Amino acid sequence: MDWIDDVRQGNVRAVARLITRVESSAVAAQEAVRRLYAYTGRAHVVGITGPPGSGKSSLVNELAKAFRRAGRRVGIVAVDPTSPFTGGALLGDRVRMRDLSGDAGIFVRSMASRGSLGGLARSTLAVAKVLDAAGYDVILIETVGAGQAEVDIATAAHTTIVLEAPGMGDDVQSIKAGILEIADILVVNKADRPGANRVVKSLEMMLHMALPADDGDAHHGAAQRDDAQHPFVSGAPFAAGWAVPVVQTTATTGAGVAELASAIDHHREYLETSGGWATSERTRSRGEIERLLRDRFIDEMIARVPDEEREALIHAVAERRLDPYSAAEQLYNFAAPFQSSSIHS
Repeated sequence: MDWIDDVRQGNVRAVARLITRVESSAVAAQEAVRRLYAYTGRAHVVGITGPPGSGKSSLVNELAKAFRRAGRRVGIVAVDPTSPFTGGALLGDRVRMRDLSGDAGIFVRSMASRGSLGGLARSTLAVAKVLDAAGYDVILIETVGAGQAEVDIATAAHTTIVLEAPGMGDDVQSIKAGILEIADILVVNKADRPGANRVVKSLEMMLHMALPADDGDAHHGAAQRDDAQHPFVSGAPFAAGWAVPVVQTTATTGAGVAELASAIDHHREYLETSGGWATSERTRSRGEIERLLRDRFIDEMIARVPDEEREALIHAVAERRLDPYSAAEQLYNFAAPFQSSSIHS
């Protein structure tokens, strides 16, 4: 039987083998996505990001259990940071999520970031497509956890969850531009700790401040909740028709996780009824194509420009004999498709 049929039938061994190939080879990733792409687009891709220590892995663990109780199959892609010195990764999520290993309806894959910026590994999206084609209903993507630079997940997921936690430092860190704006759902994890209410209030305040002053009422729509019925959920309307909720969770006890799973489902319903799902797909497609183009150009540059010539340019910039813009231009001219040139240091 062809491997594509095995993957589509959800054969765990076939899925695991294909993901290993996708991670190890860009050519294999390209071939896998080409053959499986027509069978993707059904899964709800949920991104989970936030600073280290906010409890992302523990929360993903509990979320997976909550979705399984609802009868859904769950794929987890957890990206761990790579050492800048050895290039290795601990892949600690395999340890933290080991209690999920006995459930055939949950597939967990940890991968090293391998120096990729933005919180995702280079093959993350290809792996997610394999899981989508294999019939997993919800795909949870956990980012590295480097902090405010992790906005790539916003264009990779249908629903983006941003975690905060009390005791992580100045509350203002949680409201800086970039990391707040990407959130469809805000989560204050470790809500049993002192200071959790202060973090919640800070986030709610910033959500209200983000509203246009003249049409705040216009944002209250079908997505507005009756917060009295959801003690773990609060929030403010942020985008037209969607009220960004602030959900309090304690992953170690499971408190608030059911409410978070409900908020995730609610966001999918909103996307589907408002036309936002199609918009999200276009945004995700645009972002992925741009990332693939960037990656391909870098690969082309590395393949065309000898190591010693790249090093000569780096030394010239470091010694102030050449500025970085001129060095980048020389590399571009040398590696640009349909154009031949040479590097002059």
